[in-house]
Amino acid sequence: MTVRVLLADDQALIRGGFAALIDSADDLAVAGEAIDGADAVRQARALRPDVVLMDVRMPGLDGVAACAQITGDPALAQVKVLVLTTFEQDDYILAALQAGASGFLGKGASPTQLLDAIRVIARGESLLSPRATRVVIERALAAPGAATPDEAAGPDLSVLTEREREIVGLVAQGLSNDEIAARLYLSPLTAKTHVNRAMTKLGARDRAQLVVLAYRAGLVRPR
Repeated sequence: MTVRVLLADDQALIRGGFAALIDSADDLAVAGEAIDGADAVRQARALRPDVVLMDVRMPGLDGVAACAQITGDPALAQVKVLVLTTFEQDDYILAALQAGASGFLGKGASPTQLLDAIRVIARGESLLSPRATRVVIERALAAPGAATPDEAAGPDLSVLTEREREIVGLVAQGLSNDEIAARLYLSPLTAKTHVNRAMTKLGARDRAQLVVLAYRAGLVRPR
């Protein structure tokens, strides 16, 4: 099945580069190109792509606001947004995640990493870059009343199997399901199953919250 991608970037040269890269993959195809956030929302509604590759900084309606409109539209529930930007800064990361983005990747990512990220998002999984993962942890630490692993017991990890605990630690390091599978010599489906089971057992609503719980349990620490 071909994954249809809508490109949203105000720079034609960048859109052209992404289009050439995506069309070079047998399982991906460019569904359309949007020149700003408002255009991305319109085309998402018209084309119903699988993934929107969304730049953050665009004139008029920016990428974060456009992401919020797309993810907030029940008719576009199957459309996933992957935010891609040069400005991998704390506020952009948090704003994108809060707007409902399924993933966040810096433009410094390699072509292979970008194509793999699109595939991950299209499968309905979430993807956080290592930088985004650190921001999630550090913001959780800075929140009023937040407790560090030394100050509170954190979530009860005894409900997890040894393998699930290991995988939660890798999620908290910013690894995708495919990367976890390669690290542990598992199939991607098995890795995804372990992640989903861990989220259910710990009551995590999404991957970002799973990262926070891993921090509070002492599995990882911010740099």
